[in-house]
Amino acid sequence: MAFDPRPTIELKIVDPRLESWGLPAYQTAQSAGIDLHACIEAPLSIEAQAPAVLIPSGIAVLMNDPHMVAFLLARSGLGHKKGLVLGQAVGTIDADYANQIFISAWNRNPPGSDPILIEPGDRIAQLVFLPIIRPQFAVVDEFSATTERGLGGFGSTGVSKG
Repeated sequence: MAFDPRPTIELKIVDPRLESWGLPAYQTAQSAGIDLHACIEAPLSIEAQAPAVLIPSGIAVLMNDPHMVAFLLARSGLGHKKGLVLGQAVGTIDADYANQIFISAWNRNPPGSDPILIEPGDRIAQLVFLPIIRPQFAVVDEFSATTERGLGGFGSTGVSKG
C-alpha cells in the first residue's frame, strides 16, 4: 500500500452555522491541523479546575482507512495563554468513527483564576491527520535481540547532557 500524502476524507457538516463561520480549514499553507469551531448555542464560561465540558465541533469525518487516525489537540495559543486544554490531553478519532466530533474542553488554571469564556464559533481545537502502522504481533517467551537500554524504565537514561 503506497502512502498518499493527500488522501480524500469525507467531511459532513452537522451544524449549518459553519457555512457562515467558515468550514474547518488549515489556517496557513503549512499548518499541521485544521481548526475546529465551538458549535454552542450561547457563550460558555468554563471555571478553573471544573470538570471538562463536551463541546460539539459541528463536523463528522470518515477516514474509513485502518492506516489513518485523527488526533484532536488543543490550539497552542489557547493552551499556553489562556489555559484551555483538552480534558483527555489528546483525543483519538478512529478511522471508522463517523459521528460528530466533540471537544473535551478543560480550564487547567489554578482554582480562583478567571473563567475562560468561549463564544459560539470560536476556534478552540485542532484536528491533525496521521498515518498509522498496524503491526502483527509475535508472542514470544524471550525477545530475539537485546538493546543498550535493556529493561531500564522511567529515568534510566538520566537527564544530564552527554
